[in-house]
Amino acid sequence: MAGLLNILYLGTISGTCLDRANALRRLGHNVTHIDLRTLLPKTSWVDKVTWHLGGNLLAPLLIPKLRKALKDEQYDLCWVDGGEWVTPKVMKLLRQHAQKIVSYSIDDPLGPRDGPRFKAYRQSLPEYHLNAVVRNENVAEAYALGAVDVMRVYRSADEVSHAPRKLSESDHKAWDADVLFLGTWFPERGPFLLDLIKHGVPLTIRGSGWHKAPEWPELKAYWRGGSIAGDDYAKAIQCAKLNLGMVSKENRDLHTTRSLEIPALGGLLCAERTIEHAQMYEEGKEALFWNDAQECAAMCKLALADESRRQAIAKAGQQRLKHNSHFNEPMMKSIIKSLGGSK
Repeated sequence: MAGLLNILYLGTISGTCLDRANALRRLGHNVTHIDLRTLLPKTSWVDKVTWHLGGNLLAPLLIPKLRKALKDEQYDLCWVDGGEWVTPKVMKLLRQHAQKIVSYSIDDPLGPRDGPRFKAYRQSLPEYHLNAVVRNENVAEAYALGAVDVMRVYRSADEVSHAPRKLSESDHKAWDADVLFLGTWFPERGPFLLDLIKHGVPLTIRGSGWHKAPEWPELKAYWRGGSIAGDDYAKAIQCAKLNLGMVSKENRDLHTTRSLEIPALGGLLCAERTIEHAQMYEEGKEALFWNDAQECAAMCKLALADESRRQAIAKAGQQRLKHNSHFNEPMMKSIIKSLGGSK
């Protein structure tokens, strides 16, 4: 596809999803952004059904509202970000309004962790002109379910949301940390962070769900609040001397959005050693990598004792990220360009 497009964007109007929609706007495209969740009943049972039984069950409620929202509008492209409620019947409606339809997900819609949630996505795979995925495993899995065309991409930082902020004295007072882990609780994360604490790492934890951790009584003193976004998110990363990057085993991650956002903001990435992290950054020069809590603790202590080395690695990581072009605008461009050959 070439030229400036009229795009229908389906996804949450917040977080990284909004970042991607805004990246398309910065590229000059005309974007109409609709959050499908707002077309469904506001009650919490809708989310419970989606996560535990499948978003496909809600299509009969969604289709009339979506048809009304679309009116008689016509689009060059429909971009589905997530797709947990987009069944083949919803796709049939979208095809009446868009020449081409692409799916993109930073989740693992074909993996075991969130299986029921993405039933609609899996049912609709053959209906998309292109499926963009962020895991190598998803490529073969999507083709096995009938996908016509599958494109593997890396996650990406945003040129605006993850641009470094100018920090004030009050910002440092609010957000300064030695070693920061900013992220949601997962079962494997509690024991790891507790091990770091036992190894003497001066840790700060921010994120949601940590009260569910079996280790919560021991972690509570290191927790500084729930999830944050926008300027607060950026400033927290910038004000930390080191930022931990942990992948989700259940989500089959080999890198996460933090792997790009931390260096983009000028933060020092101290991440789990994976094949993809090693491809993104040179170890010891552009990021720090570790295999277990003991190695991570040792790296943190060495880095905290050497400010000039920390700053040099953070700067080199930021430059490598720019060289790799792991940002929203080039990523969105590449997906749209790939659609040119789809039928």
